[in-house]
Amino acid sequence: MLESISKLADDSKPVNLTEAMMALTISAICRVAFGKGFEEGGKEAKRFHALLNETQAMFVGFFFSNYIPYIGWVVDKLCGLISRLEKNFHEFDVFYQKLIDEHLDLKREKPEYENILDVALQICKDRSSKVQRTYEHIKAILMTQVHAAVIWAMSFLMKNPETMKEVQEEIRSLIGKKVYVNAWAIGRDPEAWENPLEFCPERFLDSYIDMKGQDYELIPFGAGRRICPGIFIGIANMDLSLANLLYKFDWEMPAEMTREDIDTDNVLPGIAVHQREHLRLMAKKYI
Repeated sequence: MLESISKLADDSKPVNLTEAMMALTISAICRVAFGKGFEEGGKEAKRFHALLNETQAMFVGFFFSNYIPYIGWVVDKLCGLISRLEKNFHEFDVFYQKLIDEHLDLKREKPEYENILDVALQICKDRSSKVQRTYEHIKAILMTQVHAAVIWAMSFLMKNPETMKEVQEEIRSLIGKKVYVNAWAIGRDPEAWENPLEFCPERFLDSYIDMKGQDYELIPFGAGRRICPGIFIGIANMDLSLANLLYKFDWEMPAEMTREDIDTDNVLPGIAVHQREHLRLMAKKYI
C-alpha cells in the first residue's frame, strides 16, 4: 500500500485512501480467514468488496415482512428486495464454495500456517463430535464485515490541520529518520515503568483502563459476549497503517477541494458506517 502511494506521490496524482485501505483490510482478513490475499485492484478483490457492501445494505434494509409477516413478503417481493437478497446470498454461496473446493484439493500445496478455513474443515471432518458441522456451517463462519476506521481518522485529521501536525510531529519525533521502533527499549523505559528490568506483572494493576472491553471509559470494540472478535487484527491494522501513513507522507487536499469539502455526515447504509464519498488526498513523501 505504501509503495503504491509513493508512486502516486512521485507522479503528483491523488490517492484514493478509501480504496487503498479497503484493499489492505480485505487482504489481511482474507489471509487469516482463507489463507490467500487478493491482489489490490484485482477482479477477486473488487468482487469481494462489492459482495460485502451489498450484504451490509441488505442487513439494514427495510423489509415489510419484518413488521407485517403475513402480507409484508408480497410487498418485499414486488419491490425486488427478495430477489436482491437471494441474489446476494447465492453469489456469496458460490464464492465460499469455490474457496472450500480449493482447500479440499488434494494437490493443493500445504500452507506454512493454518487459516480459519483449514481449521473449520478439520472440525467438519471430525466425526467424533456430538454436533456435526457441514459446509453450510463453515460458510456461515466465514461471513465477515470490513471496517474502514483509518479513513474516518484521516478524514477528521484533514479537517483539523493543527491536530494532524501535532500527531505527525509526535510520531516523527519518536521514530526519527528510521522506520524501526525499538520495542525492547520502550518496554524498559525507566520514565514509563518503575524498575523496568524486573519481571513484575502486578505493575499493570495500577493502570485500570484499556481498550479490550473491560473498562467502559474506552470500548471501541464493544464489550462482554458481543465484543468484536477481530479486535486484535483491528488494532494491528489501525495502528500500523495510520502511523505509517502519517509518518511517511505529508497530506494535502486536491487542488479543486478544501477541507470543508470532506463530508463526514453523508454515509452509506450498512452495519459498518462508511463515508459515501471516497477520501482522495494528495500525498508528499516525508523521507
